[in-house]
Amino acid sequence: MTARIVMSTLPLLALGLVGPRQAPPPISRVHYELRFDAATARQRSLDVTMTFDVAAALPIRLSLPAWTPGAYEISNFARNVRSFEARQEATVLRWDKADFDTWRVRPVRAGPVTLRFTYFADELDNARAWARTDFLLVNGTNVFLYPEGMNRNFPATVTVKTQAGWTVITGMHRGSAGSYRETNYHDLVDMPFFIGRLEVDSSEIGGKWYRLASWPAGVFRGVERQQFHRELAGSVPAMTQVFGETPWDSYTTLLLFEPTFSGGSALEHQNSHVGIYQPEFIGTPILASITAHEIFHGWNVKRLRPADLWPYRYDQPQQTVWLWVSEGITDYYADLALVRGGVVDSAGFLALTQEKIDQVYDAPAVSLEDASLSTWISPTDGTSSIYYPKGALAGLLLDLIIRDASDNRQSLDHVMRDLYQRAWKAGRGFTAEDWWSAVRQAAGGRSFEHFAERYIDGRDEFPWSEVLPLAGFRLSQDSVREPRIGISTSADSSSGAVIVTQVVPAGMGAEAGLEPGDRLISVGDITVAGADFGVQFRRRYAAEPEGVVVPIVVERAGRRQSLQGRLRQAVRVVRQFQFDPAPSAKAARIRKSLLGG
Repeated sequence: MTARIVMSTLPLLALGLVGPRQAPPPISRVHYELRFDAATARQRSLDVTMTFDVAAALPIRLSLPAWTPGAYEISNFARNVRSFEARQEATVLRWDKADFDTWRVRPVRAGPVTLRFTYFADELDNARAWARTDFLLVNGTNVFLYPEGMNRNFPATVTVKTQAGWTVITGMHRGSAGSYRETNYHDLVDMPFFIGRLEVDSSEIGGKWYRLASWPAGVFRGVERQQFHRELAGSVPAMTQVFGETPWDSYTTLLLFEPTFSGGSALEHQNSHVGIYQPEFIGTPILASITAHEIFHGWNVKRLRPADLWPYRYDQPQQTVWLWVSEGITDYYADLALVRGGVVDSAGFLALTQEKIDQVYDAPAVSLEDASLSTWISPTDGTSSIYYPKGALAGLLLDLIIRDASDNRQSLDHVMRDLYQRAWKAGRGFTAEDWWSAVRQAAGGRSFEHFAERYIDGRDEFPWSEVLPLAGFRLSQDSVREPRIGISTSADSSSGAVIVTQVVPAGMGAEAGLEPGDRLISVGDITVAGADFGVQFRRRYAAEPEGVVVPIVVERAGRRQSLQGRLRQAVRVVRQFQFDPAPSAKAARIRKSLLGG
């Protein structure tokens, strides 16, 4: 009988007259609740509740993401979960861990299930969660569990319970009764929250509203805040012009100013971004530059992105060789947006590009594809983020080649818009063939195989002398002798300490006995208090003869040690990115178009 049933059903399936049974989704009616108030703030935590319906008394596997898209590192958010419990009404449900970020819950009947846990929020990072007495930053990837084995296109709602007088800011769509809603998990976790005592205002640009929320209240206001809105009004239309549309209804910039944070960083989302800065960044061009970078990501990465990152997975790294486009070319367009929007002048554009050139030459030679892949392991050789400036410079060179080949009728703008239409609008990521075919087409059929082999997959020095004159630029070079310690360093993000990461053989640092991991306290009579100590050292010892003894104090394994090195002079090549004072008529026309949009 069974065999006859199978044989009679197969033709019907093949003909499409009946369909296979669809397994019901493991959960439905998903809702999350976040509670952050003065009580939870004292504990540097928030309370999280997740409710959903199950169709049967079958085990459900629920996982937290291991990383936040855009921050290419595994963070293992599950390690901050505390006091996990599961219930069906008054019944406490059994659960265990299926793996380190997955909870296996065992319902006893069909119907509603409630999960509760506390999330520890004390990591000052724009991909994570951080709480203070009157403030919380939290990303959806930190706290929103998702069901294993279920399509990520499930709708969900979120409510936030907080202190009276505190404000909730997020890019999520408003739902009913004060809730928020998204139609799929990818959007849900891409909408971070600011909760607390915030400074909030908005401005309208091109018919869209741009909201600015900052913490602490009262720190970013007045003239500097007005300047920020003017910078947005200049740079945003220049970015919109590249793609021909603005794909969000409104956009929110979430800024956190914290004196203990070292430097500044930001993370993109599809209609918002989170920036964390020292208060000294307020009113500086750096703030405008990073802001433009993150907003451009609203097109390039959050929508147009490599096929390797489509769709996002949240349980493991998603390696790609294309971060030089996703991050580097975004950085190039941030600079273009500032100069095209009148935020900086042409000299400012030269300075921004000069900084990238210096960063590339100061780092070990590495291919853009290799650097893109390696970001997941944060290399300690000085190349961990080099695909930002080097990718931006590759974008500049490609732009100039395309403009020259097409007599300035096409540009990298056309490549980005073409890919945006053909890949993202088609619901997919772009491939290598998509990218290089768009570049070839914009350049009138010119081959870029040699360019890709030498400068993208290879480590050859960029062809500055061949390409820059095409748009009336040049890169001059000169040599100077100056004192050098012979080390590479990085600043610890939590303490601001300057840590030795690499020691050059036969240099002053090597002779003194410096080791990777040493914390620099002083070099000679220079107190090491920030990344600019090297500039101070070179200025102080420029006139000293080689061989003079220079004392170095470090902290190693928790103890201070005094070392001695002998001053060494080294030859440094000084490169200067400049305007060609006598460009050809065609080059002058290309340069004007490049900078003007």
